[in-house]
Amino acid sequence: MDFVNKFTGGEQKNEQQQQQSAGSSEQKQEGGGFFSGIGNKVNEAAGGGAAGEKNEDYLDKGVDYVQEKFLGQGAQNNESAAEQAKDEQISDFIRGQYKNATGKDVPIKDKPTTFG
Repeated sequence: MDFVNKFTGGEQKNEQQQQQSAGSSEQKQEGGGFFSGIGNKVNEAAGGGAAGEKNEDYLDKGVDYVQEKFLGQGAQNNESAAEQAKDEQISDFIRGQYKNATGKDVPIKDKPTTFG
């Protein structure tokens, strides 16, 4: 997983989150240079980053909340595409278990996963 984070620029996630929380509307690219920019574009094209967070349904956001607040995994507002895919699998598992237990679908509609 460290390889994926390094490839997609996940190490710079904390720096980007600090910039976003400071209310800065401009984007600063610190370090990494050309290859970091390519990694960020690949990540966004695969459905990751802040743009991918906008496409999450409320159950996915709930999974992010539990990971951040109770499991201490840090901010979940700019995840890599791999992390978002993992969260989608967790929410799909929750949906399946809910349906097995109640016989009904979860009342939260599942948004289709989009790339790019």
